Amino acid sequence: MTDLSPLHPRAQGLLDKARSKGVRIATAESCTGGLVAGLLTEIAGSSDVVERGFVTYSNEAKVEVLGVPEATLIAHGAVSEATARAMAEGALARSRATFAIAITGVAGPGGGTTDKPVGLVHFACAATGRPTIHAERRFGAIDRSGVRYAAVVQALYMLDEAITDWSLTA
Repeated sequence: MTDLSPLHPRAQGLLDKARSKGVRIATAESCTGGLVAGLLTEIAGSSDVVERGFVTYSNEAKVEVLGVPEATLIAHGAVSEATARAMAEGALARSRATFAIAITGVAGPGGGTTDKPVGLVHFACAATGRPTIHAERRFGAIDRSGVRYAAVVQALYMLDEAITDWSLTA
């Protein structure tokens, strides 16, 4: 089990920033299995910021719950920029959130390939009225918990940056 307690101050800061800007967050998680939503909702009072979380581990869930096109999964696979973007945009469209973060990757220890090695994670952040942003991280073949922890850190960072950028231009 991944211990996320060291991230509580960062998560609290993100919630405070989102609250001060009057924005809400949704998550669409695959390899993190709900860790981002779990971390945020572990903090008392988070319900005014965290609108909902989607755990879409299987391809079927990505299609059925988030509306990821099957053609995207066939052409690019679950671990891809295209899928991460579709997940974030689907979560935003299926929620009342202002921001949606999506995470899809290979946490390991198995499942990696030459093109998509263990530790490869794609992130996307969609925001109302803004272009969806993407990040690819290659955390390496660290253990499964390490990949998942690093992915949560990256997701919090992306949300924080997106909310900051949004608030500067909104």
